[in-house]
Amino acid sequence: MEHYVLLLVLTLLALLAWPATSRSATLQLHAHLTHVDSGRTQGELLGRMVARSRARAAKLCPSGPGGAVTVPAVSSSGVIGSTEYLIHLGIGTPRPQHVALEVDTGSNVIWTQCTPCFKCFDQRFPKFNTSASDTVHGVACSNQLCQGLQRSGRACFLGGCAYRLVYGDKSVSMSQLAKDSFTFQQGKVVPDLAFGCGQYTTGNFSSNESGIAGFARGPLSLPGQLRVGSFSYCFTSIFESRSSPVFLGAPDDDLTAHATGPVLSTPFVRVPDSDVYYYLSLKGITVGKVRLPVPESAFTLKTDGSGGTIIDSGTAITSFPRAVFRILREAFVSQVALPHIPYDDDGGPGELQCFQTDSVPDASKVAVPKLILHLEGGADWELPRENYMAKHPNLDDQLCVVIDSAGDDLPTIIGNFQQQNMHIVYDLAGNKLLIVPAQCHNM
Repeated sequence: MEHYVLLLVLTLLALLAWPATSRSATLQLHAHLTHVDSGRTQGELLGRMVARSRARAAKLCPSGPGGAVTVPAVSSSGVIGSTEYLIHLGIGTPRPQHVALEVDTGSNVIWTQCTPCFKCFDQRFPKFNTSASDTVHGVACSNQLCQGLQRSGRACFLGGCAYRLVYGDKSVSMSQLAKDSFTFQQGKVVPDLAFGCGQYTTGNFSSNESGIAGFARGPLSLPGQLRVGSFSYCFTSIFESRSSPVFLGAPDDDLTAHATGPVLSTPFVRVPDSDVYYYLSLKGITVGKVRLPVPESAFTLKTDGSGGTIIDSGTAITSFPRAVFRILREAFVSQVALPHIPYDDDGGPGELQCFQTDSVPDASKVAVPKLILHLEGGADWELPRENYMAKHPNLDDQLCVVIDSAGDDLPTIIGNFQQQNMHIVYDLAGNKLLIVPAQCHNM
């Protein structure tokens, strides 16, 4: 708290120097995401994803708070705790300054590191310099966007708004809330978007990024400020060096234009007093021809806030509560005709369940059971083989189920490895998720 008070005092001069005005903006935008680990081997990628997913489970829960646009997203570096995809934008005028932000559907605030920085993580490109922008200004404490911050995460000084975000893994960003012009792909400019100008940032971040782009439901998120009725992304294969499209608003093409399978629809589960996570109603899991003997209550959000099922852009590998994972693991062991590697479940997250492939000439030809997630509304999401089976991170003679175990009180999290080559549409106006199999590099 002492650091916070000190920082607010230090940034007070900047707040006073900027006019605290605001305007709204509505626009269609499109960008591309890039995968940060695109130069690594498949084994290196998978190993890093396992580590990042486990760190991400803690980071999901911060204590702080239309038309179409496409933006490129890139996967982040392999640092533990970082997410997978970065969106690259420009902030400021006359010359937009580059920022690279984690695409985070589990966060409500946009922020990037700014100079002067009193305590910041290292990044490979210059931090945002407010003095180099002619259009940057402060946000009044009376502004609705400031009120969109959780009460414990905002403060006011002489009418200016300051923010403080603390994430579940103890990562922190705080300083003042500002507004400036954002430049998207093809030079499209949106004026007066609010963002945190972070001058005190610590935690699990990579040098390839400069902050976070919140894509949750709140008024400060990127979709919220653009006032779009939907957003979507389509992640290309993590093992390929291709960019992935992100659409803020409805895509230009019909959803079926690039579809390689049926369009699935499932409603979001609205949680009172929560605008952060995108909860789904998961009804069950099928492995092969066997519906796992798991009650629906294993995936349901409990009254104390534990459990539930979340779809998340920032988690790499899907994880299930430990009891569910054990049943799923045994189903694969009983249906894959290969020697399985002994699994050491010591009460915490274990390694991936793997199978020995030195007896077969081509592991990619080994028959594996189907994996289907049964979602509310009859949406039976059958995952392609490459979305849940891969070679061991370090051993070429092992084939692994790319599903992880989580603590019993943690939510089920559907990660982006399972979302590869799926056009995932967050229909905010219709309160539903659309899942469209697609070849994302063709979009």
